[in-house]
Amino acid sequence: MDTIGNVWLWAGFSGLVLLALMVDLVLMRHGGAHKVTFKEAAWWSLGWVALALAFNAALWWYVGQDAGPDEARRIGLEFLTGYLVEKALAVDNIFVFLMLMTYFAVPEEQRQRVLVIGILLAIVLRAILIFAGAALIANFHWMLYVFGVFLLLTGIKMWFAAGKEPDLEHNPVLRWLTAHVPFIRRYYGSALWLGSGRRRKFTPLFIVLVMIGITDVIFAVDSIPAIFAITTDPFIVLTSNVFAVLGLRAMFFLVAGMAERFHLLPYGLAIVLVFIGTKMLLVDLYKIPVLWSLAVVAAILATTIALSLARPPRAAAGH
Repeated sequence: MDTIGNVWLWAGFSGLVLLALMVDLVLMRHGGAHKVTFKEAAWWSLGWVALALAFNAALWWYVGQDAGPDEARRIGLEFLTGYLVEKALAVDNIFVFLMLMTYFAVPEEQRQRVLVIGILLAIVLRAILIFAGAALIANFHWMLYVFGVFLLLTGIKMWFAAGKEPDLEHNPVLRWLTAHVPFIRRYYGSALWLGSGRRRKFTPLFIVLVMIGITDVIFAVDSIPAIFAITTDPFIVLTSNVFAVLGLRAMFFLVAGMAERFHLLPYGLAIVLVFIGTKMLLVDLYKIPVLWSLAVVAAILATTIALSLARPPRAAAGH
């Protein structure tokens, strides 16, 4: 498979991600279990976005030195577009995470721990899915059409599901877990389980963690094909995906308090998936320039957010 990734780029990316995670975990542990404020979440979100943009700038410079300005511009736009798409689709993850946290009444001070562990799992699982997808596309070009149709159908399904809360009561995975896993129906601080061996019983925090991991994998099946419509280079796909996921915890606390205000965003995400699915289906007839894709995705999201703020939900408007 064609990729700009070499030993130095992979090493630099891996080192940067590990360093960022270490700093994040050390600062989180230093702050202790606490309720994350909107201000704190905003600063962390800006920090993660700045880190992603700094990485993109460094990548642009590196590629420019080796392959020239035109190639550097193409790579930079592909990363930026992929990052924006993954960041936007991550918002849908957050809405479901918020439902899970509310459903299980997870204490505010424990939500960070669950999200951090969930994000670490998500990075590993997404890496596996990305390399598998890249291998499939490299060997079977027609897989692009399969991904395109899948994204179209997912976008249509998301449109009609927008505004409806997930039915956690009848979720098959959740029902299986609660029926087969011995767990205690109360929290014990940050403990995931109590006891050992056959006497081990899991706390609701463990159930939430498992559900967040499964939910992220389900959403990754939607979002990863979307970025393959932007580029098939596994290095760009993985790096833009990981940087988007790294900011998921901060974005959760940022969006959680304003989820209702962005009530039209799921419709925008549905349109984005339909657009990207169409782009993938047209790949052999007409390749839509990356800059156009970036502009279209940004315009759809900006318009949806603006309309959400201009037209509050009916329930809120009635107060």
